[in-house]
Amino acid sequence: MTDTQLTPADAAQARTGTRDLRLAVLGLGVRATLAREAHRPGEGAAVVAAVDTSPGMFGRAREWFGEDVRLYTDHHALLAAEELDAVFVITPDHTHEDIAVDLLRAGVAVFVEKPLAITTEGCDRVLEAARTGGARLYVGHNMRHMPVVRTMRDLIRSGKIGEVKAVWCRHFVGHGGDFYFKDWHADRRNTTSLLLQKGAHDLDVIHWLADAYTERVTALGGLTVYGDIEDRSGQAPGAVMPDWYDPENNWPPLSNTGLNPVVDVEDLSMMVMRLEGGIHASYQQCHYTPDYWRNYTVIGTEGRLENFGDHGDTAEVRVWTHRSGYRADADLVVPMAPPGEGGHGGSDPALVTEFLRFVRSGGTTDTNPVAAREAVAAGTAATESLRNDGTPVTVRRVAPELARWFEGGQE
Repeated sequence: MTDTQLTPADAAQARTGTRDLRLAVLGLGVRATLAREAHRPGEGAAVVAAVDTSPGMFGRAREWFGEDVRLYTDHHALLAAEELDAVFVITPDHTHEDIAVDLLRAGVAVFVEKPLAITTEGCDRVLEAARTGGARLYVGHNMRHMPVVRTMRDLIRSGKIGEVKAVWCRHFVGHGGDFYFKDWHADRRNTTSLLLQKGAHDLDVIHWLADAYTERVTALGGLTVYGDIEDRSGQAPGAVMPDWYDPENNWPPLSNTGLNPVVDVEDLSMMVMRLEGGIHASYQQCHYTPDYWRNYTVIGTEGRLENFGDHGDTAEVRVWTHRSGYRADADLVVPMAPPGEGGHGGSDPALVTEFLRFVRSGGTTDTNPVAAREAVAAGTAATESLRNDGTPVTVRRVAPELARWFEGGQE
């Protein structure tokens, strides 16, 4: 047994919390900051290994996790050399499926950044690998930890607006050119669509607020602005989004340069959904608005609520329960507390904390692998509809035995 492998006593100590969980991170790009949040040596968890296909990224791993972090260019080499408690998969979307399946079959707990996969079938393959491998699976839907989303969820559950009948979401992706059209995201082979890639968050929130999954969809959209930009020179090899992100310039959107060589995803998408129980929903996504935020409206049998701002000091949820004409003031206004430290207003650290607790002791979590799968299923069905001139598409349900296993807490 090598010094990187766990003895049975080590594994027991990890479960009881008497030693740090041994973690690895696959992918050292933008969202690898989640693994940095998890690196708490001496306090319960430590990142001991990192993987990236580009050795030029290894400096980031040494800076974040120390000079002793072990480095690999392939997850197979990682599995062959290391005994780990859990791995963060923060790689491009189209790689999630195969990597997660390999790790889960090896019995390693896995954190997969959203989306779980880029096809419904891929998601089901990951879920089945978790069940047969007996390893814990967690998906990074951090918006379930955002205060504004949790506030709306709590208000709905308390009965403030009665029974939910409709959910609307408008997503203004103000930095879409920088974030999604200058690297692999712009190529549908890597994402299926931005309606899936970016929308997976919002579709999951819609399902969570409505407490119901999508049954049938129709969608329209197109590549309406960024397709007109001729500069497809891309970015330097090994560069990650912060290297080219410029919040002050690149405006208006047509002034962007250096787009990915392949740009074949839509920059404007609109979908309409019928959810279980006769609930209806809609989702609109635009990647060239001047502002960047999400607006959810939930309508019930006794009122409606809406968020203004999605995180930050000025975000609030307003609830209307009395009839009137137009009025900006609401019957109830719930301001958000100042955002916590860490990404996305403190939701990233909360997400990581929940994952580490789940790895160590199991139990229920606010995120849900089946829910992550259902968000992908709705997004892929909507993409199919959009690319077939709005033809309605029925969403394929998860296998009942898989759903039951995850509902049982993956035990």
